[in-house]
Amino acid sequence: MATVEAVGECAPAWRGGFGRLWSAAVLSSFGDALRTAALPLLAVSLTGDPLLIASVTACGYLPWLVFGLLGGAVADRVDQRRAMWAVDAVRGLAVAGFAAAVGLGHGSIALLIALAFLLTTLQTLFDNAATALLPTLVRPDALGSANARLLTGQRAAGGLLGGPVAALLLTAGIAAPFAVDAATFLAAAALVASLRPAAPERAPAASGGTLRREIAEGLRALARDRLLRGLCAATALCNVGMGALIATLVLLVTDRLDAGPAGYAAVITAYTVGSLAGGAAHRRLTARTGYARGVLVAGTVQLGALVVMGSVRSLPVLAVALAVFGFMGMVWNVSSHTLMQRRSPAGMLGRVGSAFRTLGVAGAPLGALLGGAVTAAWGAHTPALFAAACFALSVAALIPGCHADDESGQPQIN
Repeated sequence: MATVEAVGECAPAWRGGFGRLWSAAVLSSFGDALRTAALPLLAVSLTGDPLLIASVTACGYLPWLVFGLLGGAVADRVDQRRAMWAVDAVRGLAVAGFAAAVGLGHGSIALLIALAFLLTTLQTLFDNAATALLPTLVRPDALGSANARLLTGQRAAGGLLGGPVAALLLTAGIAAPFAVDAATFLAAAALVASLRPAAPERAPAASGGTLRREIAEGLRALARDRLLRGLCAATALCNVGMGALIATLVLLVTDRLDAGPAGYAAVITAYTVGSLAGGAAHRRLTARTGYARGVLVAGTVQLGALVVMGSVRSLPVLAVALAVFGFMGMVWNVSSHTLMQRRSPAGMLGRVGSAFRTLGVAGAPLGALLGGAVTAAWGAHTPALFAAACFALSVAALIPGCHADDESGQPQIN
């Protein structure tokens, strides 16, 4: 049973399933961080061809573009708990096999690309199922706190713990991070399999319904809700800017500021610490603003932080700006997750969530390419200013939807 916190927001009870879901999510994020740290090193050891190395990253995006909407439709049809533990079990076995191949000297760039494609393809089902599962484990008025705790725990495990532990594991061999990653997948599968969620509310399936028709129904539901429609457009625009910033941040730090690898590590740490603080403060902020206006405030402050990043030549100022950016980024993410879960029609949460993720992933590689282009043309500081322009457009897209009553949980059709 949930308890009520001082400001009126309910905190999710750790018993009853949420604690196990949180533990599974944090374990998976930790394992993902280990694998992400080891993949580039392994790729470089296998080939010197930049195109092949880049293909590994591309295969981490491609399945979302191809299967993202399909994964959402499937997640709405199946038992989300069973889908999640089955996917994690398959991913664990796949990574374990890959770790064994690498340890025995049979690793190859083709195997690495195949692994990246398989893991992300399975993730399209897992992430959409997880979004739909959470509301069956906590009360509706505890969703905000539950999302904040999930995202903060994942950021702490992946951003703070994963990197140092990966470096330690690499001393034992390049296969070690992959072996531990496989173990985290299998442990997370066991935790999710033990859940006993309440039966989700589902809309009656149309006679003769097909996946294509169900995907179209989900997209129409998203388009009809003024707030979710604006939030979706804003998210897509923000991810274009984020792609540009992330792809070129190392150049901003090492070239423009001449801070070297240590400076780059410092600003990444500042961003992670800011994100964790944002997760902790989210409840107090949204208690005053509401979720929709919380996203609007977050985007506006992030816009200002990006202007600072593109205008200054001071590493400490850049670190502070990134910390503020990460703080408000967590507020944005938690609020948008909660709004989707509260406002999506019954039985369509997987499809609505998949639309958000697919648009977001599509924006990131496009932004990365644009970031590289503007850096080549005008310098390493310009991607941050380009990202600021994207965030300005996203804030403009949010304003009409903020007239909707985001606390009612009812779609505002327009």
